[in-house]
Amino acid sequence: MSEFVEITTTLENEPDAQRLARALVEQRLAACVQITGPIQSVYRWQHAIQQSAEFRCTLKTRSDLKSAVVQWIETHHPYDVPEVLVVDIQDCSEGYAQWLRSELDASSE
Repeated sequence: MSEFVEITTTLENEPDAQRLARALVEQRLAACVQITGPIQSVYRWQHAIQQSAEFRCTLKTRSDLKSAVVQWIETHHPYDVPEVLVVDIQDCSEGYAQWLRSELDASSE
């Protein structure tokens, strides 16, 4: 298992994405959250094809925090069924890894 993961979710507007990002970083569940968008999403929901603008949040965290982050997103996300994708980070620069470790360490406040 890798030391870090990248978790992605989408939200319907930028203010919601910013609130999610700020809360996860403030609680040290994420070292950083990148917000991109608007993006266009096309999907089937309740038996109909939907299209909507969304904002993508991509966050970096430790692998051992993955379950807590996923649970936090599922509890606080406004969607009935939020997208939550988790990808192992196989490698990153040592300087960035050190920064991630320090930002995700609650004792370093």
